[in-house]
Amino acid sequence: MMKRVVVRPEGIVLTDVPKPAPEAHEILVETTVTGVCGSDTHAAAGHHPFVPLPYNPGHEVVGIVREVGGSVSGISVGDHVTVEPTLPCWTCKMCTTGRSNICENLRFFGCGYDQGGMADFFTIPANRVHVIPAGMTDLQAALIEPLSTPVHAVRLSGGVEGKAVVIIGAGTIGLLVLAAARHAGARKIVVTDMLPSKRERALRLGADAVLEADRPDLVQAVRTELGESADVVFDCVSIQSTIDLSVKLASKGGTVMVVGVPAKPVTVALPELQDLQVRLQGSATYMPEDYEEAINIIQAGSVTAEDFITSQFSFDNVAEAFRASAAGEEVKVVLTRTEALAGANAGA
Repeated sequence: MMKRVVVRPEGIVLTDVPKPAPEAHEILVETTVTGVCGSDTHAAAGHHPFVPLPYNPGHEVVGIVREVGGSVSGISVGDHVTVEPTLPCWTCKMCTTGRSNICENLRFFGCGYDQGGMADFFTIPANRVHVIPAGMTDLQAALIEPLSTPVHAVRLSGGVEGKAVVIIGAGTIGLLVLAAARHAGARKIVVTDMLPSKRERALRLGADAVLEADRPDLVQAVRTELGESADVVFDCVSIQSTIDLSVKLASKGGTVMVVGVPAKPVTVALPELQDLQVRLQGSATYMPEDYEEAINIIQAGSVTAEDFITSQFSFDNVAEAFRASAAGEEVKVVLTRTEALAGANAGA
């Protein structure tokens, strides 16, 4: 038997379940670190549009390979890996045209799937993991998955090199968009947020300017800081007011990237979108190349565990970890299995 976290309507609990065994194409992984994502806290509160309760959380996960199935090659027992949690069908139109992240039959490890990384062990198809480079700690590697979403958004935007960029929201994803955009060569980046602590962190982590999200002259203030309208706006909040703001900031001819997961539908000012030739683009998860770029950014020192991981909890305190993540002041909260993590970092 082993421990697994389950998020239920009545609360978040640690349960005893049988230890899984890998099939021929799978590997068995012992968890060392798993992050608490904003989507986890939204789902736990019943606000996620695509993750019903109960569910087995943990898609930002790092661990050590303990068993490999008989048909697995290229991965060995003892390897440190992180999971790419999208589970495509590989046969639909999206999968066969290089867009497996939006597979028509997509399942998602740790979000509505029968297993998640908030467990002592889990099994997963071997083609859904990335081996962590030598010298990278498991805490650093825990940032690969969350960073890959902003990397994908930056790439999908058409690139930001030499461009004027606005990031709405300085939570975890917003700050990682900041790192990805800076690494990709953005000319100037302005970040907006309601909380002074988040604005201060964004400034420290590389924003050229930060502004209060609720100031009445925000559109003009952003343009003053940029010296022009925004080429790309990354909406990492995705509520009605921020979508409205994004379209105004991107005028004319700019791109709005919807990165945050909307809790409910919003309306779009279609006359402005058409007349100002604004591009509105959704961005979902990532592709393998985004994982590789995220690894490069972390190896370059542009994203560090010290800057982004602000609290660590044991699995026994998982409910407290979710509360801390949902409170809004943390950047990244992680759960660690202390003994496994100590052994992992000793070998890093």
